[in-house]
Amino acid sequence: MNFKRIFFSWQIFKRAVESRLGYIRRKFGHYPIPTVDIIIEIENSKVILIKRKNPPYGWAIPGGFVDRGESLEQAAAREAKEETSLEVSNLRQFHTYSAPDRDPRFHAISTVFTAKAGGQPKAEDDAIEIGIFGEKELPDEIAFDHREILADYFSAKLSKS
Repeated sequence: MNFKRIFFSWQIFKRAVESRLGYIRRKFGHYPIPTVDIIIEIENSKVILIKRKNPPYGWAIPGGFVDRGESLEQAAAREAKEETSLEVSNLRQFHTYSAPDRDPRFHAISTVFTAKAGGQPKAEDDAIEIGIFGEKELPDEIAFDHREILADYFSAKLSKS
């Protein structure tokens, strides 16, 4: 086999792979990505927020991507543990947020849960800092659409009272 033939075969293979990868990017790059967020209730109507280590920066509700083979509930409990070191209880689905621009990186659909936790949270995994906030004490820099989510949460709590 000569060099020209090898080079030609490589070019055909390369074009086929690039074409297939392009198809995969076009096909799957346009679909929303499932995520979860967990409003962890602690200290009498206060919630835990994490300060993000990675972009987009700011304070956020603990959460993240749903792994393959994992239910939304399992993902919520896992993300809570990974980012706050807390085991959560009384996990309940709150609402789903799906605006295409809610995450500046890509279209992410988040199912938001509420949960209870006790103990001292610690910033872990994607969190560089952790805080406990009441409705009137929320930080200025909140990532994603989490300010809206928290407003909906506190409004729902108030209407139940």
